[in-house]
Amino acid sequence: MIVVTGATGNVGRPLVKALAEAGEKVTAISRRPVVPTEPGALSGVRHRQADLNDAAGLKAAFDGAGVLFLLLTGEWLAAGGDPNPILDAARSAGVRRIVHLSSQGVGTRRHSSHLEDAIKQSGLEWTMLRPGGFGSNAFQWAESIRTQRTVTAPFADVALPVIDPTDIAEAAAATLRQTGHSSRTYELTGPAPVSPRQQTAAIAEALGEHLRFVEQSPEEARTQMLRFMPEPVFDATLGILGTPSPAEQRVSPDIEHLLGRPPRTFAQWAVRNAAAFT
Repeated sequence: MIVVTGATGNVGRPLVKALAEAGEKVTAISRRPVVPTEPGALSGVRHRQADLNDAAGLKAAFDGAGVLFLLLTGEWLAAGGDPNPILDAARSAGVRRIVHLSSQGVGTRRHSSHLEDAIKQSGLEWTMLRPGGFGSNAFQWAESIRTQRTVTAPFADVALPVIDPTDIAEAAAATLRQTGHSSRTYELTGPAPVSPRQQTAAIAEALGEHLRFVEQSPEEARTQMLRFMPEPVFDATLGILGTPSPAEQRVSPDIEHLLGRPPRTFAQWAVRNAAAFT
């Protein structure tokens, strides 16, 4: 059995779906309950409500699993979350291997490596997935697009190879289901760098109408983003968005290696999610 944490998020939801459709037994863990009428409530998937800070509850949710997909949010980490009780609960429940959704920032030293280090020192087999920026971050523009047909963002023409979360989910499914990925680290990106202005144009094309782009100053972006993002996470994020390193702008071959096809483009993501902006 495979356990998926963060099962109702942008990566967890399509991951649970991909695993279930492949015939895997899945336990989907989330902080809130999933009811049968929700899209995330897939037939044959066991849903468990659990808190990552409750080791006893996690051990019960992990029971019977051999593999764990571990996703820990930036908010959880910024609040001082300790991964060791989670890892202890996984070992006690019989988990043998962890696939961890880390971040590209660990490899470029924007983010701390302490979580990856804890997993590597846990005695469990491990695989690290380090995605770059998510294409789904464009959902933050949804309200202004719906109400004003406007996108406001900093660093208008700084391009990064953002990745479709569904590609992350499919890459995770491959590493969870297949052997040969232990002690491997994969960097996951989209197929080409794309700037906020270009992302806006792709959403406009998907909608079939004009959108206005307004460039923010870094100070304006800071004021807005700190409303929903912890300051340490924000500082690293703003650095990547504004002054990315060559490594952060590099297109990785790992999605094609894992899936046998190129990663989806941001334009494809925009077409698939156009309804969110109408």
